[in-house]
Amino acid sequence: MTLPARSGLGFKSEHFAPIQEDRPDLGFFEVHAENYMGDGGQPHRQLAALRRDYALSLHGVGLSIGGPGRLDPDHLARLRRLVDRYRPDSFSEHLAWSSHGGEYLNDLLPLPYTPETLDIVCDHLDELQAAIGQRVLLENPSTYILFEQSTLSETDFLAEVVRRTGCGLLLDVNNVFVSATNHRSDARAYLDAFPLQAVGEIHLGGHATEDLPSGPLLIDDHGRAVADPVWTLYAETIARTGPLPTLIEWDNDVPEFPVLLAEAAQADRILRDAASAPARTGEARIARAC
Repeated sequence: MTLPARSGLGFKSEHFAPIQEDRPDLGFFEVHAENYMGDGGQPHRQLAALRRDYALSLHGVGLSIGGPGRLDPDHLARLRRLVDRYRPDSFSEHLAWSSHGGEYLNDLLPLPYTPETLDIVCDHLDELQAAIGQRVLLENPSTYILFEQSTLSETDFLAEVVRRTGCGLLLDVNNVFVSATNHRSDARAYLDAFPLQAVGEIHLGGHATEDLPSGPLLIDDHGRAVADPVWTLYAETIARTGPLPTLIEWDNDVPEFPVLLAEAAQADRILRDAASAPARTGEARIARAC
């Protein structure tokens, strides 16, 4: 199963009525898996109705893929029930950790890129993919610090994870821009090194900016429209890969539904332009990950 190479939106319950009334022309909806781990109620009634009309992506936020120790078996079992119930077209998680010693933190925390971390992440992805019976897409993080003990670049780390586990990647273009700005590095050089052939979905979201004496600090807050330089990076990426499923993430200070539709329409215009443009000389289009 794969998502259509169209724009999609993160589903918010307050938008259920206009979605049902208007049946907007969208490629898919995405939800956070952990919000649907109960057995019933309004969340499941709404999601079941959406699933009848649209492709569905489940986005995990609580597995702590980079954390030490085994993955939580109860969490894995609940995920499997959710996957069996809705048969999503995509399942994704984060290259991050969020729990330790039974304590769960409301954040996605960064990792040092070392052989030891690589072993942990690969073991956890193998366990997750076996548990849910589906290929997983792993998302690149937004970061605010770098670890001195890192011996691999983030892109080399992700490429090796793909090679060892067979997983795919979720490329968050806003995260690329946020991290590159924060670390005073080159976002385009990062994308040049990124294993684009493994990308099965793209995320676009907004970020906040704080001005520090050392320069701007960007915060990946999913609370505003996609910034112009992120749209530019996205268009450049899609020109290289060809059309890919693209999610507009807006999780905080959520606007009225037409605002989200306008963001999705902008992504669709870029996707259509890429589909109609001839491949650049000497640079073949990258096939979509299966």
